[in-house]
Amino acid sequence: MSQAEIVTIRCLQDNYAYLLHADGQTALFDAPEAAPVLQALRERGWRLDQIFLTHHHADHIQAVPELVAETGAKVIGGAADAHRLPPLDQQVSPGETVQAVGLTAHVIDVSGHTVGHLAYHVPEASAVFTGDSLMALGCGRLFEGDAPTMWQSLMRLNALPDETLVCSGHDYCTGNGAFALSVDAENKALQDRLDQIAAGRFPCAPATLAVERATNPFLRAQALADSVGASDAASAFARLRAMKDAF
Repeated sequence: MSQAEIVTIRCLQDNYAYLLHADGQTALFDAPEAAPVLQALRERGWRLDQIFLTHHHADHIQAVPELVAETGAKVIGGAADAHRLPPLDQQVSPGETVQAVGLTAHVIDVSGHTVGHLAYHVPEASAVFTGDSLMALGCGRLFEGDAPTMWQSLMRLNALPDETLVCSGHDYCTGNGAFALSVDAENKALQDRLDQIAAGRFPCAPATLAVERATNPFLRAQALADSVGASDAASAFARLRAMKDAF
């Protein structure tokens, strides 16, 4: 088995998609836009074998028909979301594992942004593909789920190893960073991360889970509880999410 390689692809205005390549096979995680994905594949001489979908929002699935027509890739997504996803070749559910380019991907329920949102943890690649659940310096807005649901989802992701790369679905670092500073202004790790992003020395995403734990206000809910008038981490998260919505 060759070493796994991850390629971050910018799509649309602020989306990220990811290629995972190992042993001569390539998987795509989310499909916002076909052209940059096809370009990245051509540049590397890779074929696209699989497309994994995290949730049903258009900016994560709209390129599936074109990519399937161009490459014949197989499409994998949530069984509970199948009615609002492109046609699936394989349906998966939380708690299951699925083969991604010959590597084992663990399917995790990360509902909150949407109900039925999935993340895919690939330990052999030290990566988790989180879509719009845990994001760089933030988390997804609660369109379908509620704060307790999203908090439990974030805690499932927070249980992964420190070195896990959090491959999230958007570059919202400017807005997320500004909010993080507004509630966590004395956080030196946060200040350093934002300085490095601004200087082009560090990408918005992916970042390791250790970095997110140190700088993401939603993962720092316990540390910020007193300052936002909350009695525990879960209620602090709910308060922080409401504050971010109004920020």
